[in-house]
Amino acid sequence: MRPPRTDRGRLLLVLALAVAVTAFTATVPLLRDWFDLRVYHGSVDHWLHRGGHLYDYQVPGTAYGFTYPPFAAVAMSPMVFVGLHTAIALTLLLNLAALAVALHVLTDGAWRRYGWYGCALGAGLLALYEPLRDTFSFGQVNLLLLALVLTDARLLATGRTRWAGVGIGLAAAIKLTPVIFVALLLLGRRWRAAATATGVAVAATALAVVVAPGASRFYWTHALWDTSRIGRLDYVSNQSVQGVLARLAQGEPSRALWALAVLGVLCVWVWRARRAVAAGDWQAAFALTGLTACLVSPITWVHHLVWLLPSFAVLLRTGHARVAGALYAVLCTSVVWLWFDDASGIDGFLGANAYTWITLGLLLSLPVRQAYPDRRSLSRSASAMARPPAVAAPTIAAVSRQPGPASGSGGSTAATAAGTASGPGSAVARGATVSEPTGATRPAASNPQSSSARASS
Repeated sequence: MRPPRTDRGRLLLVLALAVAVTAFTATVPLLRDWFDLRVYHGSVDHWLHRGGHLYDYQVPGTAYGFTYPPFAAVAMSPMVFVGLHTAIALTLLLNLAALAVALHVLTDGAWRRYGWYGCALGAGLLALYEPLRDTFSFGQVNLLLLALVLTDARLLATGRTRWAGVGIGLAAAIKLTPVIFVALLLLGRRWRAAATATGVAVAATALAVVVAPGASRFYWTHALWDTSRIGRLDYVSNQSVQGVLARLAQGEPSRALWALAVLGVLCVWVWRARRAVAAGDWQAAFALTGLTACLVSPITWVHHLVWLLPSFAVLLRTGHARVAGALYAVLCTSVVWLWFDDASGIDGFLGANAYTWITLGLLLSLPVRQAYPDRRSLSRSASAMARPPAVAAPTIAAVSRQPGPASGSGGSTAATAAGTASGPGSAVARGATVSEPTGATRPAASNPQSSSARASS
């Protein structure tokens, strides 16, 4: 079917998509009732208004409470001055702003070229993405952390490194998962950015120690090591390597086996991330690191998979729109919930872990630009000769036309050259719509990720 060519036809298509997305969102997916936001708000209120211990609070009727480092509670403390409904409205606005920042970085501002029509279609397709749906419905902080980290990716890719590392440091102080991006900076020998990120994280943590010494002591000596505070490892929403192993073991998996699997994932990440950094492909390097964080984390709920968005931007940038669309469509379907009650058998092994397989596949095969062998010598030669712009232009154009296909991608030379010039990427994320076969008919469960009793994570 041909896309509409008139403004009226485009408007009708956008309205049809809006109706379909609204109907899908209202009737099919499991709605999360702002559970995690209620954890944040209730914990901060219990701590600052009622004089209780931060980690003692539990959402009424559940066994779940605050699970983040104390600095996260310090950052969320302004919520104590507003009611829950106001907090929900503010969180929606913050998440929308964070999503806009993340998309701007991932597309290098390319959304401006598509006007209202492209932006409307993109918004509709993003609304179908399950990790995004869950992030908004839970009132989660994932998008804020993603925006902070991607801001550093943008600074590194554009050479404006003075403040690079601040976003990663803040994200790591709020939630431990982004600490792996400090390791990426070390791999890329960005010593100043790594030192900045570490310094910001340590300073923020120290601030929390001063403000809440008791809570800090409890978190770093007890709560951090108690995964039962977050939820069951074998719960179907846990799409990490440990989640796969836990479902196979139908309970607590072997720690030795999990450590071995994590070591293997980290080795692959080091190999691929170093190639990306060597090629100056910081967008791919950050995308690979986000994938790895999801795989090696003990618990990666479905809403944590917003960290896969940079990978889709890389696929689109390198000319793999069909692959991106197919994988995106799977992540819109909530297919893993078909195995909510029973993840045994081959079908359970494949289906209940579908998002994990997608994450692992992207880690192994995400296209990365190849570095030009003579890039440094070309740079040194250009600096030494110091030619005026009119003379240097043909040389730059010639370099941009050198063959350099993306490793394992088959992407076009034009896409590669454009990606090299723009840094963080230039494609608009797209997805495909697939209706969810479960969700509204799924009975309520006591686990924190499947009903009104959900844990903050």
